[in-house]
Amino acid sequence: MNLFTKMVEKDYEQLVVCQDQTSGLKAIIAIHDTTLGPALGGTRMWNYQSEEDAFEDVLRLSRGMTYKNAAAGLNLGGGKAVIIGDARTDKNPEMFRAFGRYIQGLNGRYITAEDVGTTVEDMDIIHDETDYVTGISPAFGASGNPSPVTAYGVYVGMKAAAKAGLGSEDLAGKTIAVQGVGNVAYHLCKYLHEEGAQLIVTDIYKPSVERAVSEFGAKAVDPDDIYEQDCDIFAPCALGGVINDETLAKLTAKVIAGAANNQLKEERHGQILQDMGIAYAPDYVINAGGVINVADELNGYNRDRAFKKVEGIYDNVSRVFEIAHTKRIPTSQAADKMAEERIERMRYARGTFLQNEHHILSRKK
Repeated sequence: MNLFTKMVEKDYEQLVVCQDQTSGLKAIIAIHDTTLGPALGGTRMWNYQSEEDAFEDVLRLSRGMTYKNAAAGLNLGGGKAVIIGDARTDKNPEMFRAFGRYIQGLNGRYITAEDVGTTVEDMDIIHDETDYVTGISPAFGASGNPSPVTAYGVYVGMKAAAKAGLGSEDLAGKTIAVQGVGNVAYHLCKYLHEEGAQLIVTDIYKPSVERAVSEFGAKAVDPDDIYEQDCDIFAPCALGGVINDETLAKLTAKVIAGAANNQLKEERHGQILQDMGIAYAPDYVINAGGVINVADELNGYNRDRAFKKVEGIYDNVSRVFEIAHTKRIPTSQAADKMAEERIERMRYARGTFLQNEHHILSRKK
């Protein structure tokens, strides 16, 4: 892999490779863009097949956080970290303390949080070495588990998508097929059930399905059958890449709105969704509740304030559909445009400010 070519291609700012022989730490921190502020993004622990896979993943994820934070209206840039290893067998406290020291050495350019393979408890250990970490335990005045807040953001974003695709934000009586019933999706199902929606659920983990059936009266189906269910809304809340050539041929839903990341297998599938008349709420816009929640910790966490900010996802999703309609482009492209325009406005404002400062200094001389 030619790292500098990769970095120049998508304009990454910084890559930090970290190792600690004693603890076995092997980590990579990628900072994509800090135009809007310090880079915020979680730390993922994954047993990558190769170091190249780890670099590819951290670069992709950090750029995604730039767009997510920008679209969410946060004054934060995009970054991400990965730790190479099996989260079930390779973790130890010394590893996360060593990682915390590397984060501290960046002096606030990167702020971390939990992600796949890491937990609140891991963030607490990192917090022993640095203040540049969010999603730590409530005992430290932080937010703890972000799943309920992420779910609330998906819920309000789904209402905006339903208004665009079904003509009404009212979800009562609507049939919603939920793919994956993990922590976020469980809380999402709770919100939907309370509004009166009819739920169809699937998950490879049977106890999660059984809980949804018991608590929400959901209909359970096999994972392979979820796409072809007769429903109003399809909510991908598990794996990425589930909107692809094969599944698009099966879908009956008029709206796609869910918590999963990277839902489109390829960029072209956004255009296909538009051609099919399916209202798609871009994943990084609708699932931004978690990052909005942990970002609130930077100002001293207030749960009511965080939920109020998350309610803004409704307006963000609505804005994406407005841009898509006005410019006649897929919502996936409209979301990117919304994020990029916000970053460019800040770059322009910053450049104008620096020019004025230079002009004032020149006159004083």
